[in-house]
Amino acid sequence: MEKVSPWVGVGLRQPHHAHFLNHSPDIGWLEVHSENFFLPHSKAFEALHTLRRHYDISCHGVGLSLGSVDPVNKHHLGKLKHLVDSIDPLFVSDHLSWSSVDGEYFNDLLPLPYTEEALEVFCRNVDATQDHLSRQILVENPSSYLSFSHSTIPEWEFLAEVARRTGCGLLLDLNNIHVSAFNHGFDTDTYLAAINPEWVQEIHLAGFTVKQLDEGEIWIDTHSQPVSEPVWSLYEKWIAEHGARHTLIEWDRDIPTPDVLLGEAAKADRIVKALSPSVKEAS
Repeated sequence: MEKVSPWVGVGLRQPHHAHFLNHSPDIGWLEVHSENFFLPHSKAFEALHTLRRHYDISCHGVGLSLGSVDPVNKHHLGKLKHLVDSIDPLFVSDHLSWSSVDGEYFNDLLPLPYTEEALEVFCRNVDATQDHLSRQILVENPSSYLSFSHSTIPEWEFLAEVARRTGCGLLLDLNNIHVSAFNHGFDTDTYLAAINPEWVQEIHLAGFTVKQLDEGEIWIDTHSQPVSEPVWSLYEKWIAEHGARHTLIEWDRDIPTPDVLLGEAAKADRIVKALSPSVKEAS
């Protein structure tokens, strides 16, 4: 069987820890949610260190709340830095969103108003995070289900300006773009054309759920399904135009057996090898 290229990884979730620890399946790298490994003497932290001996690891956070007016929480940053210094991850990332105010946290990634004021706040917090960690972070584009009437900047321009001002990298979630394009009525090509491919260091692929409301249909980024064919098409087009990038399969709800998850990763691997000749030659 052909070896999976180092470009393709999967999100590691608790139900699959034992499988990866005991069987070391062939996959390029693993991504974890940073906050699940903040306790340095926990079994989870010990397992992560064991896996780090076999795989590159990426730390994907949900708690920095980079869009909050409040400064980034120093206690949270301290725990993140300890994790980062301990495992030397491939990437450190978080979201174009906010989730806290006055020290109170919400269990969600909330959308930002895309204004100059919000842009200045977000860039301030990205700069503070990168300075504290002494390394670049990646910022992921969100999925969203409402927009603010006083927004003055399209999301794609806002995200691009964050990268320009702070020097952060981008984590391009193609499923989020597909979902939000339907929910808000914008064109995916318009979004992607605004993103300098040199900023993109990682790509996320996932599935979504269609929900019928009284007001009409909405698409929800549930990470509970296989990657949809339109998102695979977006991925093929992007890789064909810009070359291979580290690519992750996310699956967070209704988590399948490892072979299903790894099967999705194998699809991404075939696309990378077919559309990036240098990757095929190196594998």
